[in-house]
Amino acid sequence: MEGLFTANNVWMMICTALVFFMHTGFAFLEIGLTRQKNTINILFKNIFIITGGLLLYYAFGFNLMYPGFEEGAGGIIKFAGFGIAAPENGMTPEYASGGYTWWTDFLFQGMFAATAATIVSGAVAERIKIGAFMIFVIFYVGLVYPIVGSWKWGLGFLNDWGFYDFAGSTLVHSVGGWAALVAIALLGARVGKFGEDGKPKAIPGHSIPMATAGVLILWLGWFGFNGGSVLSADPELTSLVLVTTCMAAAAGGFGAMILSTILYKNLDLTMFLNGILGGLVGITAGADLMSPNEAVIIGFLAGLLIVGGVALIDKLKLDDPVGAVAVHLICGIWGTLAVGIFGAKAGSGQFLTQLYGVVIIGAFCVITSFIILGALKAIMGLRVSKEEEIEGLDIHEHGMDAYPDFTND
Repeated sequence: MEGLFTANNVWMMICTALVFFMHTGFAFLEIGLTRQKNTINILFKNIFIITGGLLLYYAFGFNLMYPGFEEGAGGIIKFAGFGIAAPENGMTPEYASGGYTWWTDFLFQGMFAATAATIVSGAVAERIKIGAFMIFVIFYVGLVYPIVGSWKWGLGFLNDWGFYDFAGSTLVHSVGGWAALVAIALLGARVGKFGEDGKPKAIPGHSIPMATAGVLILWLGWFGFNGGSVLSADPELTSLVLVTTCMAAAAGGFGAMILSTILYKNLDLTMFLNGILGGLVGITAGADLMSPNEAVIIGFLAGLLIVGGVALIDKLKLDDPVGAVAVHLICGIWGTLAVGIFGAKAGSGQFLTQLYGVVIIGAFCVITSFIILGALKAIMGLRVSKEEEIEGLDIHEHGMDAYPDFTND
């Protein structure tokens, strides 16, 4: 028993490290798909998210997300107190059925918490005030994300209803995606994104190789994101989850590549990359329930949704530099609903439960993010000046260049 407990805990710590490494992937992806004059600004936001997110989760987020709802009580909100003092059995196999210790539990979940805000960071890149974004992170990661998470993972009312989200297609990705959608609507498009005719114009990123590296790092990190959500080193379930995760990613990339090539007559690497991410987000809700064949279908359809989602965002005259809304919101919704269509829980009843969960969480996230961002817009403003945006946020917000030996454009 002690050996199994140790093995489980070691696996969970490895997964924690992999999820932490995902923040490198997010950073690389975001700076690669945006202009070099905003590189330091994006990196600063990502570093703030992981450091601030962990501190917030330590102070009260963990106990807000796992407050100890009584089973069947229909919990909505509860707070177990400040800090993370371990219970008496927290370091023993009695805790979490021997899957991990209390400390590992906190750290693994803390890595998830920061991800929701990282999703928003990419969507609002190149024009948001750094101070406004930092305040938004404090409220969204500190309060909104843990409350939503408590409804399912903290055994709240959605868990009582039977809502299922294995690793966070909705509870992590859509939570970030809804906020990203509200943020880009309030911010407006970057200068030069839409011409006088209203048609979208490409604003190329400064390092597609870096963006590619970011996606590959994220794919690797997803082994921890989904694999760790097994909450033990169970050999059968863990290996299945890693296979379904990988197959959905590969199929998502292919789906996006094929459809974008048919529609736009060119082999668009950025669509290919976002298709991979869409497949990963799409499988995350049901990675433990699906067969490899079902994972391929879910991933492939997610890749198609990426192409359609990016086109829809442009049609609505919204500006999302990295495709965050298509990847995390649209594919997050798809993956959550797919639990009711494919796999071990498929059925009309489960589909409706999944739909109810998506709608409730979506409404809560839209309302709370609008309140936070709307208040910030009224009090201090969300957007930098046109001059600052054109010259670059690195110089104006941080007083330095990421590449001082190269022309800043």
